[in-house]
Parts: sequence; C-alpha cells; structure tokens
Amino acid sequence: MSQITMKELAKRLGTSVSTVSRALQNHPRIGLKMREDVMALAKELNYSPNTTAINLKKQSTKNVGVVVPWLTEQFFSMAITGIEDILFEKGYRVVLQQSRDDFEREEQAIQALMKHGVDGIIVSMGSGTYNHRHFLEVNRKGIPLVFFDRVVKSLPNSCVYTDITQASFEAVELLLNKGLTKIALLNGPNTMQSSNERLMGYVNALKLHNIELNPIYIKTTDLSFEDTVKKTHELLDLAVPPQAIFAFHDYMSLDAMQIAKERGLIINQDIFFVSFSNLSFCKYLEKPPFASIEQFPYEMGAKAANLLVEAMKKPDDYVREEVIIRSKLIVRI
Repeated sequence: MSQITMKELAKRLGTSVSTVSRALQNHPRIGLKMREDVMALAKELNYSPNTTAINLKKQSTKNVGVVVPWLTEQFFSMAITGIEDILFEKGYRVVLQQSRDDFEREEQAIQALMKHGVDGIIVSMGSGTYNHRHFLEVNRKGIPLVFFDRVVKSLPNSCVYTDITQASFEAVELLLNKGLTKIALLNGPNTMQSSNERLMGYVNALKLHNIELNPIYIKTTDLSFEDTVKKTHELLDLAVPPQAIFAFHDYMSLDAMQIAKERGLIINQDIFFVSFSNLSFCKYLEKPPFASIEQFPYEMGAKAANLLVEAMKKPDDYVREEVIIRSKLIVRI
C-alpha cells in the first residue's frame, strides 16, 4: 500500500491539509476535538510524516529575489539599498532583476527566480505589465511575495506604497493656489494602478477648486523618452497650452522641461512643472522643476524587506499587510 499522506487524512476528515498539519503539531489554533480526530485517524491508518518533504519544506537558500523596472533610476536604487540593508542584517543575499517596464521581461525574471530557488520575492511592477499570472504562480508555489511602490492591491500579498492620490492632490493644489488653472497631466499607462491614482488626485484637486476638467490636457504615455517628447509637443501645440504640467515622475518632468526650453519657454515663469521622485541632483539645476513629491524610497524598500522576512519566517501564519509611507511635497523655488 502507498504511504498515507496528510492530503489523504484531510480528505477523509473533510478539512484542509494545513489544518491537519497544525493538528499533528498540537497547534493551539486548532480546536481540541479536531486535534483528537486527526491524531486518532493518523494512528488508525499508521500515518508517519514524510521526513524528506519536511526537510525540503524547511530548506532555505538564503536568497531573496528583487525585481524592479530600472536599476538606473535613483528611486529604485535607493529602495534596493533599503532592501539590502535589512536582508543583509538577517543573513539573506539579494538577487536583482530588472523588467525595463516590459511584461515579458518581468515574467521571465519571476520564472528565473522561482527556478533559482529563492526564499521570497520583492517586486515593483513594470509599466507594461497587463497580466498578473506570474504573481499568481508565485503564490501557488507558496513563495512569499511582497510588492512596493507599484503594487497590486487586488492580490493577497503585502504591499508598501505612497498614498499617490493624496500626494497628487497636494501637488496640483499647489499649482492652483499659485493661480495656475490650465494644468496638464503627463501620466503613465492606464494599466498601472499608480497612473489611475495620479489621475484621481489631479481630478479631485480641480473639482475642489471648481476648475472644469479639460480632457485635452490629459496625456497618457508609456513612460519612454520618445513618448514623453511626443506628448509634450502635443500639449505645447494646443491653441491654449498649459501653464503647468504635472508629470508622472522627475525623469519625465526633466524631459518635458527640455522640450519647453527648446521652444523658447522660460521654466518657472512661462510654464511650471511638478512631479514625483524628488531626484537629489535637481537641486543643482539652475531652473529645477517647481516642486516634487518625496516618496522616501529607502524607507519603502526597508519596510518591504521587513514584511518579507516576517512572511518567510511564518508562512503558515501569513497575514497580509498594507503599509502606506507618508509622502512630502518639496517646493524647490
């Protein structure tokens, strides 16, 4: 006869494998009657634990995979530093992958990490990701997964992020309070939750100040330099061009500023720019973007790493957490 498994015990008792597993360990979360029923059936069927499977389950590679859109972006490099500092302290090594905002690259990176045998994965989703099947596969395999910054709130994974809707509202309101009413939005792809949250904050600010929403001032980009240039020209070619542009992040803002300067506009006089990221080198520019939203990427990465460590330590007692890192609007001039 084949060896009796926990799956067979669970089937006969009409319960889950995890319940049987806890009952066999006399876990206090399992009721006394269930523990007694499991023990009695295990004894009746001469159940003995599969030691090989137990050892494999406990095996740890001490490797953690991290997937980000771009290693070259300051935001992600700072977040990775926070992740590494926490994981190094806990005895883990970091395996880095970048998606370059491409869905297929991101999916292949996740597959490679699972094949490599990591203990957990931390992800900031790429702008081109339109399907979550690779994340669902990670969950099915029981590998702890935590999102940061570009998160997927619909999945049962912990995530760390900025309240982008509120931060966007504050950035647009800053421009409105300066008397600028024709404000454009250079946004990211509609597939990204963070793009939709930027739009929501933008719309909420205009609505509060009784400014009519004009769709011609809203442009969606794929976050590439080429598309940013194209959409910036479209905005500046309007019969009534915007007085200010709220951009997805500082890199986009800087690219759009260059187009404006090439067309003879004076930054922070003829046109204003606000965005996310608060890149450190902007303070050295003669005419930096008017303002930027600091998202504290180091703290975000460190918190994501701590959440992952807890998930790896207690996979059977996993409790999803959403952590919001408070942003700060930095006015540069």
